[in-house]
Amino acid sequence: MSTMENKTIARKFRLLAQLMELHGENPFKIRATANASFKLDKLPFNIVETSENVLSNEQGIGKSIASKVWELIQHGCIKELEDLLAKTPAGLLEMLSIKGLGPKKILIIWKTLSIETVGELYYACNENRLVEAKGFGLKTQEEIKKAIEFTMANEGFFLYASVEKVAIAIFQEMRDRLPLSYQLEFTGDFRRKVEVLHSIDFLTSAPLDIVLSAVQAISSLIKFDTINQEVQAVHESGLALRFTSCSVNDFAKQWLLSTGNEQHIVWLTDQCGGSIPVAASEKAIYQSAQFNFIEPELREGLYEMQWATRHTLPKLIEYQDLKGSLHNHSTYSDGVHSLEEMARYCKDTLQLQYLGICDHSQSAVYAKGLSEQSVLQQWAEIEELNKKLAPFKIFKGIESDILSDGSLDYPDTVLKGFDFVVASIHSNLKMDEEKATKRLIKAIENPYTTILGHPTGRLLLSRKGYPIDFKKVIDACAANQVVIEINANPLRLDLDWRWHQYAVQKGVTLSINPDAHRVDGFLDMRYGTLIARKGGIMASQCLNCLDGEQLMHYFAKRKEGQLPKTA
Repeated sequence: MSTMENKTIARKFRLLAQLMELHGENPFKIRATANASFKLDKLPFNIVETSENVLSNEQGIGKSIASKVWELIQHGCIKELEDLLAKTPAGLLEMLSIKGLGPKKILIIWKTLSIETVGELYYACNENRLVEAKGFGLKTQEEIKKAIEFTMANEGFFLYASVEKVAIAIFQEMRDRLPLSYQLEFTGDFRRKVEVLHSIDFLTSAPLDIVLSAVQAISSLIKFDTINQEVQAVHESGLALRFTSCSVNDFAKQWLLSTGNEQHIVWLTDQCGGSIPVAASEKAIYQSAQFNFIEPELREGLYEMQWATRHTLPKLIEYQDLKGSLHNHSTYSDGVHSLEEMARYCKDTLQLQYLGICDHSQSAVYAKGLSEQSVLQQWAEIEELNKKLAPFKIFKGIESDILSDGSLDYPDTVLKGFDFVVASIHSNLKMDEEKATKRLIKAIENPYTTILGHPTGRLLLSRKGYPIDFKKVIDACAANQVVIEINANPLRLDLDWRWHQYAVQKGVTLSINPDAHRVDGFLDMRYGTLIARKGGIMASQCLNCLDGEQLMHYFAKRKEGQLPKTA
């Protein structure tokens, strides 16, 4: 006899009712199934210990539901449910677990916005796209976003940008509670600015009992334990924390050992003759191996080893090197703030020299993409604002959708009027590597493509992105003088930092673009800068480190085909 519990049976019928509603079946039947789910859960006896006939006589159950219950008990499944599951994208099932999202709203999200995964939904919330759908407002959008963040956190992995404020706050609380004579520093993945984290690691010279006492006093930590020379804790958000204790004399060595990844430490140990020495600072340890100091972000066991050996470590790009912001959206498409508000924030608050506006193009119906008439209207406003805000400059850009065949979605007569064009894929994402690569390369070969936007379409922790042959795509950008975007949105960080060096070695320029849909979105450029540093990028290799005058000349030469060949 089956050991299936009433609650398990009830959940199956609740899911059945949800999927019936999602696929637009008979409302009466949906309501009867949903009511039966509630009734099954509340029955005062074990269903598996009775009979189909007895169950069918229960009020609110009936013969039809009872037969399906017995089908489930005997075969482990309900054919009707299995049929509905077969035609339901897996991501929609995940959405059903998100607080505030029922079948009706998910149906709108699916059919109106063509969103099929939780990751795509989260990104849509960030882009303010959900408010465009019937029945959704700003408050609902924010509630859904928070619910998704909670779900993601419970899976044990976090975006660097999502935990940074928490990490800094805990660091400050620990610093306030520990005597100043003890050192305290971030270490591990967080110090290396890894884009996806499982924990935040701290190193301190305070004795373990003092560390434990300080940790216990932090109210936002819900769990802690002492293991060897380490205190492990869990933040109320679900974020894992580790506090490691070592002696003052050993601090620099342990800080270095706990920061670099395994490949970096193995290499450095070998360079130090088999043992990393105790020293007063990390810099002194590197000097003992005849190397200059290696920035924490680079300690990944990749290019930094060769650079250090050849004494060619790059001067990494810094946030203040950025002179302007390219690839941004306004209320012309799916942005929250007007063109003027976006420009003034760049000029007055961020003290930048220029803004590149790149609203969505006409095929992006989901994002209120610009018709040709809207493009002309925006150009006219840009001309007026440039007079008003001079010497600040707004460059006329567009994020032109790359269609399924690789073409852009405006005729050349329109494309040639923009100062620059960001070409991006937003639709038909389910491609194999060959198709995705060919599609991108055709767009790259378009003479009006200036920048390739978020090359893989990935959403960290949510969507892997379509597979591409990175070398072929980067080589095509080199041959066609196309810049590759480092999309600075913390959910994207695409182009992945592991491919930055291949790109610049081929002569490709990168551009740190926030893809901002509201004024605070500009601040994501900082995360783009951090990930560019991991990729070993210098200011000279980044397009928006050019000043406004230089960039204007760059765009003019690019349109005239006068940029030097790099391939």
